[in-house]
Amino acid sequence: MQLTFLGAAGEVTGSSYLIETGSVKFLVDCGMFQGGREADRKNRNAFAFDPKTLDFVLLTHAHIDHSGLLPRLAAWGFRGPVYCTTATADLLQVMLKDSAHIQEKEVEWRNKSRRHTQTAQDLAPLYTVTQAETLLNQLVTVDYATEITPHTAIRCRFQDAGHILGSAIIELWIKTGNANKKIVFSGDLGQPGHPIVRDPVLIDQANIVLIESTYGNRLHRTMDDTLIELTEAINRTLNNDGGNVIIPAFTVGRTQDLLFLLIDLYRKGKLGEMDIYVDSPMAKTATEITLKHIALLDQESADTLQWMMQNTRKPRIHFVQDIAESMLLNQMNGIIIISASGMCDAGRIKHHLKYNLDRPECSIIITGFQAERTLGRRLVDGARQVRIYGQEVRVRATIHTIGGLSAHADQAGLLRWLGHFHNRPEKILVVHGELSNSSALVRAIDEQLHWPASIPEHLSVVQL
Repeated sequence: MQLTFLGAAGEVTGSSYLIETGSVKFLVDCGMFQGGREADRKNRNAFAFDPKTLDFVLLTHAHIDHSGLLPRLAAWGFRGPVYCTTATADLLQVMLKDSAHIQEKEVEWRNKSRRHTQTAQDLAPLYTVTQAETLLNQLVTVDYATEITPHTAIRCRFQDAGHILGSAIIELWIKTGNANKKIVFSGDLGQPGHPIVRDPVLIDQANIVLIESTYGNRLHRTMDDTLIELTEAINRTLNNDGGNVIIPAFTVGRTQDLLFLLIDLYRKGKLGEMDIYVDSPMAKTATEITLKHIALLDQESADTLQWMMQNTRKPRIHFVQDIAESMLLNQMNGIIIISASGMCDAGRIKHHLKYNLDRPECSIIITGFQAERTLGRRLVDGARQVRIYGQEVRVRATIHTIGGLSAHADQAGLLRWLGHFHNRPEKILVVHGELSNSSALVRAIDEQLHWPASIPEHLSVVQL
């Protein structure tokens, strides 16, 4: 039995793990690499195996860095089931088609540029909307805490990871001959106390653990300190400077977090009257899906939702659908714009940054992780000039990095989750983090838990 690391090994994106035994072959996650031309090359060469030979896929959650290559997998011949939670399946109906649409539009724009330079052959998108729709027919939904048997040699159970709606930790029991091994995939673990979702479920036993390390090298600010900084940035920009507040945010998860927090801050009198424009074609649907799964929300978010429904005086929230309305936002002042993508590398956020970065009265609020080589990362790292759609744009707006809103557990949260295992796992494999972050978590595991942990390399194989 062996485990191959197809992505998220020494880096954050592209989560995908191939498990092979004598009788079964399957993936846990099939994520897209994100961040620059190198990511595009990896996406186009992602499958170091024949997709036709896979029996099934287990999916931790809907974020594109975990699910984004599923349509390409199906286009290359995979015909098996994809197991995921019901909320994840609902989100994928929107997210994968939106991802495909972005792939088609980005390639269309690049092909136009290539024709101007007389480059001979057009590029093809990673996959099309039609291919995404085909894959969606292969989804099989699973309830939390319910054991399933996708193969005679496999038992598994999905537990709430507290990261985004529907996110899961996967407990996996594998039988080979007379031996049984339990592998736990943390997926993306949420920070306890994070808005909307419940805290991650604690697991108490495993032979092998794969744990994410997005923030394995640091501690988040407290939620109280985070909300103070968020409030000050918004009030100063809207009330004093008359500029716009631009917030890049993943359409699923972070956008809903921000809406609930802004409504709650208004309800408590910490923010004044405001117009919030959610400019992402699928954000309205994603928010409706969140409300559909109200039983999965934490109590504070449920209370905020109830207040919103009962009061007429509340923040004015506008969901922007068409391009013409989106373009009109760039002629407005004193508004909040929440737009995708969360790392600023695609979608409508790039247009809003193009029109607002050069304005010192505006604020850009970064609320999530920014992978290396992304536009968002360049802004966080202090770039004074960036290139957007072929044009150089000065960075004169104030850049706020508010890490306490992260949907990922910090180092303390990761260690707390690991420390709940009653036994000492045989292997702890640290994944889904930049190398420095993963290395810091390995050291912390050694120093605080006295357990050996290691960082697998891309395409490395571990014998189980």
